[in-house]
Amino acid sequence: MTGEQSKIDSGWVNVPHARIYWEATGEPAGIPVLYLHGGPGGSLGRGGYRKRHDHSRFRVVGLDQRGCGKSSPHVQDDIDHLSENTTQALIEDIETVREHLGIEKWIVTGVSWGSTLALAYALEHPNRVLGIALVAVTTSSRDEIQWITEDVGRIFPEAWSDFLEAAHAEPGERVVEAYARRLAGQDRDDARLAALSWDRWESTHVSLDPNWLPGPLFEDEQERMTFALLVTHYWSNDGFLVDGQEIITRIHELNGIPGHLIHGRRDISGPAVTAWQLHRRWDSSRLIIIEDEGHGGPGCMVALTQAVQEIAAMV
Repeated sequence: MTGEQSKIDSGWVNVPHARIYWEATGEPAGIPVLYLHGGPGGSLGRGGYRKRHDHSRFRVVGLDQRGCGKSSPHVQDDIDHLSENTTQALIEDIETVREHLGIEKWIVTGVSWGSTLALAYALEHPNRVLGIALVAVTTSSRDEIQWITEDVGRIFPEAWSDFLEAAHAEPGERVVEAYARRLAGQDRDDARLAALSWDRWESTHVSLDPNWLPGPLFEDEQERMTFALLVTHYWSNDGFLVDGQEIITRIHELNGIPGHLIHGRRDISGPAVTAWQLHRRWDSSRLIIIEDEGHGGPGCMVALTQAVQEIAAMV
């Protein structure tokens, strides 16, 4: 890879009620590769995604999704427009970036929540997609959200009991709904406490990954609040996908588009069954299970690099 030596072009595009940060690295005339980060609310971070692809061959594009990272405003500073932060809005933001950069088609990649967004984008704009390569595959279905916020507590009962107690759920309210309500509420001190509890739980349920180091996900309070607020907003609304099953039931529409579904066998927070279900319904997909890894380990990322190369060879 030549990532460290390549110039990074960057900027913002204006969309309704927000400015979306983008960056592009590598050969301007190269095969475009889009990276969609996790979360929701995880941001591009330090840009490690840029190092995964050959910059003499690819143009690697990343963006900070609406409300997080270098995009503005941050979600906690714009609660009045929270209802407009949806998967459909993110898809429109991606299209705005694509048009701004003059890209006709690209290879779409994503990790964790980024895989949900990648699939939702591809289903909406299949004619803009050369191929899809995903790690830690999710669809943000109601079943997946139920598992990661409640059912996986059977494996971590001590931590989940604390997580449940700290939710302060009202009668009939799901745990994720309780956190979403408090994080978006007027009492910002209570929202900060909810963000801390959410961070502790997130740090717990991925801890069977052998590469995972225990501790808080976010030391920075603003990043912690951004992540918790956006994750609970999306998950309490089933990813803003119809009936919480939209991707699974429509995935056959991507037949003919090459897809690589890369997943760690030890991913306890997002079991491999989701990637397997997608693969069974998507004829032009490959299922790649990394036996000794959890949620997006180094072996998964090597497989992602290889998948992009294989898709590029077909272009």
